[in-house]
Amino acid sequence: MEHGTLSDTRLTVPGMRCAGCIAKIERGLGEIEGVSAARVNFSAKRVAVRHDDRLDDDDLVDALRHLGFEAQAVADNPLAQDKGDTKQLLRALAVAGFGMMNIMLFSVSVWAGADGITRDMFHWISALIALPVVAYSGRPFFSSALMALRYRRTNMDVPISIGVLLATGLSLYETFTGGEHAFFDGAVMLLFFLLAGRALDATMREKTRAGIGALLGRMGRSASVIQPDGSTRRVSADKLEPGMLMLVAAGEALAADGVVEGEAEAALDNSMLTGESTPETVTTGGKVHAGAINLMAPVHVRVTAVGGDTAIAEIARLMDEAGQSRSRYVRIADRAARLYAPAVHSLAALAFAGWMIAGAGWYQSLVIAIAVLIITCPCAMGLAVPAAQVVASNALIRHGLLVKDGSALERLAEVDVALLDKTGTLTLGEPRPDLSGLSPIQKSITLALAQTSRHPLSKGLVAALTAEGIAPAPLSDISEWSGHGISALHAGTPVAIERAEHAGAVMASALRIGDERKIIRFHDPLRPDVRPALNALAGFGIASTILSGDRKDVVAATARDLGLDGLGAQSPADKLARLRELAEAGRRPLMVGDGLNDGPALAAAHASIAPGTASDASQQAADAVFIGDRLMPVALAVRVARRTMAVVRQNFGFAIAYNVCAIPLALAGMVTPLLAAIAMSLSSLVVVGNSLRLAGAAGKDGAK
Repeated sequence: MEHGTLSDTRLTVPGMRCAGCIAKIERGLGEIEGVSAARVNFSAKRVAVRHDDRLDDDDLVDALRHLGFEAQAVADNPLAQDKGDTKQLLRALAVAGFGMMNIMLFSVSVWAGADGITRDMFHWISALIALPVVAYSGRPFFSSALMALRYRRTNMDVPISIGVLLATGLSLYETFTGGEHAFFDGAVMLLFFLLAGRALDATMREKTRAGIGALLGRMGRSASVIQPDGSTRRVSADKLEPGMLMLVAAGEALAADGVVEGEAEAALDNSMLTGESTPETVTTGGKVHAGAINLMAPVHVRVTAVGGDTAIAEIARLMDEAGQSRSRYVRIADRAARLYAPAVHSLAALAFAGWMIAGAGWYQSLVIAIAVLIITCPCAMGLAVPAAQVVASNALIRHGLLVKDGSALERLAEVDVALLDKTGTLTLGEPRPDLSGLSPIQKSITLALAQTSRHPLSKGLVAALTAEGIAPAPLSDISEWSGHGISALHAGTPVAIERAEHAGAVMASALRIGDERKIIRFHDPLRPDVRPALNALAGFGIASTILSGDRKDVVAATARDLGLDGLGAQSPADKLARLRELAEAGRRPLMVGDGLNDGPALAAAHASIAPGTASDASQQAADAVFIGDRLMPVALAVRVARRTMAVVRQNFGFAIAYNVCAIPLALAGMVTPLLAAIAMSLSSLVVVGNSLRLAGAAGKDGAK
């Protein structure tokens, strides 16, 4: 097939519910003339389509509609639709809970022996409550089922909708004819427990990464462009063009990639891009990238790349595309749900046909079929995973780790190798000075000078000296030499913090008081529990490797110190290639990193964790975020994840056992729709109760 120019389009598809949806969308779009590839990102409810230019967004949206899914182009905030869905589910859950509690009050009276006019009145009151509740709380299921049936397809919501509507309709018939039984309580109870499972799952999904918008927002919004006459004018980032000359002031973020011109020397904070806390010195001809912050003197930068062509935009694309790879992962609940709809449809149809053939009549046959639909509704199955995940996630939060994606615990339980960044991950990512060689007065002068600067090393000095309780000395005539240091007078004596020459690869500053000069060396310390955490991972059968963008010699030294293998000078593409190699070898890697350059790897890994000090993009791409100076939450996450999956398997085992026992009773006509709803609800409570055992899964110390 001949293709014209290929384009990439991303669409939100909020109606995706299970692995069957993933396969249906990818297969269905792939069969369309002009579509080269389609990949689903299940966590973000998005689909990325590579297609011929002759197809536009409307064509793809229409194609998805014919597959049974509503879709729309990704907006500026790709999670806005997901947040709306979650709020709708929570409102529907609240309405269903209110209706269920009130209807049950009248049902108890009927069970207790209310008869005649009293029973009929209670049935009518129940109907008045149930009808609006079913109409409102059932919308998430009804709309999904209707969309599927409109295009002659089916999904999990079809049997759910049929069961609820049949139970409600038959109850109305009983109410109108003055019958003894009405099943409004069963229908509403069914909706409540189904919505509880779906709302829990949606809440977990809402915590997933927010997309790449915030990442691109870290670029400078505008830049001062030098005009031919020497004047400057402010130009928004989207209006910049290659060849323009920008004047980047101290403290300003670059709005485009470029090359330094003129005699100025720039000190750039590239920590967001590289994860390296040490400022990078750039001279004439040096390349600089959008998102970096100019720390010192104003500098002229000739624009070489703008907008989508910048390095930060390329990393954003890598993150987005890498995130699609997780769509290949099929959650355990989705695997169980694949056969649910056809199996339940078949059982209910067989029950109705069998009892009709046996001469039971349409009413009794329909009651039995409804009982089969209700008793087999996937409440226990639907709660098996999200209930366990929510309890486990809350346990991890108490120990400093936030899990953002519901499927993350499943993937964390499966990891068998760990790749760890160095700066900001194994280390604290904060320059810590060695102040042992300074006298109290020298420390006081150092603090007074350092607190006037925004330089990262100055911030490290301020933090360390303040923690010691040092008070700043009185200074006068304070001035900062761009790119060189800070100077002042103390009691008439010249004092300064200067750049330390000939410090080699070591971070250092020089304190000068009169003619005396002291070198202050900095180091980036390892997290205090790195070795116990690595040992804990090894105890789970997980080998660790350092994978860092830092210099090879620095990475090698840290690797030797910790007894690990290490790879340095790794670009985002290099890290992705390493992850692909491991995946092709059948491994399931855990990526732990903090820099923007780790973002694509965090999105592509089987599971990923970022520290709370990581860049916004890395936190968005990761499955979990840990806070504090300790690395142990990473090992703790693996331990809790494995315990969680053991509980999930127990929950599914119970759900299967329940259905094996309950379905024959329903088929035999021994269970009414109300008893079916009660049995289904009790099975859900058992699953929730079992999941609550995970509340103590992290242990009291969280470190063992």
